[in-house]
Amino acid sequence: MLLFNIILILHVSAFLLYLCRLALLFPIKQPAKDKWGLPLGILILCTGIALVALKYPVVNYYKVVPKLSLFLLVGVINGIYDKRPLSRWAYYVLLGATILAALIAVVKV
Repeated sequence: MLLFNIILILHVSAFLLYLCRLALLFPIKQPAKDKWGLPLGILILCTGIALVALKYPVVNYYKVVPKLSLFLLVGVINGIYDKRPLSRWAYYVLLGATILAALIAVVKV
């Protein structure tokens, strides 16, 4: 249980850092991206996989599958805007997908 809680803290911390990173880009017109996106994305993916592996027999697939698809959407948008500044549309999609993933995680069904 201690290992699960440590991984969960790492996962939530990386997610909050990514959300803060997006929030800092908000007031800027066509913001340039920093290099923290890829390491944070890898950390979120690895800790998410570890959390699912630790809870394996009782996995909530109705939460895991939508969050994984949102993660893929964020990854594709970040890949498209790798060398360019984010457009307003891409920024709002990234922010919306991130907040939606957080809501899926905390809502009890």
